[in-house]
Amino acid sequence: MTARHFLSRRHFLTNGSALMATGLAVTGLATQRAHAQAPAPKDPRLSPRIIGNAQAPVLVQEWFSLTCTHCAHFATEIFPKVKEQFIDTGKIRYQFHDFPLDQVALIAAMIARSLPEDRYLPFIESLFSRQMQWAFSSGDPVAHLKQEAALAGIAPDEFDKISKDMPFGQELYQLTQQDGQTYEIKGTPYFRFNNTPFAQDPETLEKFAELVSKA
Repeated sequence: MTARHFLSRRHFLTNGSALMATGLAVTGLATQRAHAQAPAPKDPRLSPRIIGNAQAPVLVQEWFSLTCTHCAHFATEIFPKVKEQFIDTGKIRYQFHDFPLDQVALIAAMIARSLPEDRYLPFIESLFSRQMQWAFSSGDPVAHLKQEAALAGIAPDEFDKISKDMPFGQELYQLTQQDGQTYEIKGTPYFRFNNTPFAQDPETLEKFAELVSKA
């Protein structure tokens, strides 16, 4: 699990510090009491991202950061099997929660959520599959991310506009803080199987299946 306070390369916002590199100055964000019900997001781009049968008995929720290597492992090695065996068969619904751990992940989440909803999952799957190329290769990771976004149809000027959208970035950050407090999320990936938490990568399909059966 990638913890928020063990970031070796880039530090995310903690206690209202600023996103200086992107110009998204996040200051004065009110914190919410743990377990308080969060209001509906004002920006429609932050609406829930859920796939699967609405009548499925189990709702699996995942909180992830697009620069988290453990999240990338789950996304590339386990999730395709989960989708085939649990989501496509109607056994579970699956909800994606962006939980960026650093400013690059925040920009990536903002870009992903600015795409049409049906292109959100393909884009984050692509980012996870190529994480080493854009997030951890030499050079500027934001510039690499811009190239990945261009492949998804986001023109450079649109990328710049989205990445500098302060209200959008602030609201996404605030939702992250609220979820972190409500569910005591210490790092990513973090899962909930109905109301049962699991605070790490399940690592195998068998473990995931066990968690579903106990939900």
